[in-house]
Amino acid sequence: MPTAPKPAADADPHLPRLRIRLVFSDGLKVGPGKADLLDLIHRTGSISAAGREMGMSYKRAWSLVEEMNAAFRAPLVASSRGGAKGGGATLTPEGRQVLDAFRTLEHKMEQAGEQEIATITALLSDMSHEK
Repeated sequence: MPTAPKPAADADPHLPRLRIRLVFSDGLKVGPGKADLLDLIHRTGSISAAGREMGMSYKRAWSLVEEMNAAFRAPLVASSRGGAKGGGATLTPEGRQVLDAFRTLEHKMEQAGEQEIATITALLSDMSHEK
C-alpha cells in the first residue's frame, strides 16, 4: 500500500500547516517528526541517513525507533548491524501500516479543515512590513 501524500501545505512554506500529534494514554506520542523519520528510513534504508536528513544525531534517531518499536505489538523498524556487507533498516509491514495510516489521517484532517484554515488565514494582518 503506498504512503498517503504529506499534506499539501508542506510543499509551500508560506501556507499554514495543520499538524497533528496522537497522544496515547501510556504517554506515547506519534506526530509528524516520527512519521517523517519512518518515511526517511523507508526511503534511505538507514536510521543514520534518516536522522542526518532530519538534522538529528544517530543516537536520537535510534532512540525514537526503539521507543516506537517497544510501544507497538510488533516492531515498526527492522535493522541489521553494519559490517562487511553494511547494515541497514527497513520498515516492517506494521511500520508501513502506521506510516500510511498517519499520512492518511493528516490528509483527511487537512481536507476537512480547508475552509476554516482559509477563513483564519484571511483574517491575519499583513505582517510583511514588520520583517
